[in-house]
Amino acid sequence: MNTKRPLDVLNRAKGKRVYVVLKNGREVVGELQALDIHINLWLENAEINHEDKTVKVGSILIRGDSIVYVSTTP
Repeated sequence: MNTKRPLDVLNRAKGKRVYVVLKNGREVVGELQALDIHINLWLENAEINHEDKTVKVGSILIRGDSIVYVSTTP
């Protein structure tokens, strides 16, 4: 049985684009650079989407306790 833990999946996503939904309703898309056991995420080339607006922010650090979910983008 090959069980994958969520942190293992995120570790394999380093260097790839991820989609993050935050508790405040914002969505962030960017390239995952690093993460820790609290699921604090460091993204590069990030964009924040909220209410039909997209803002390019470059580098961003997202606190794990503000995240609803993280997904790898296709």
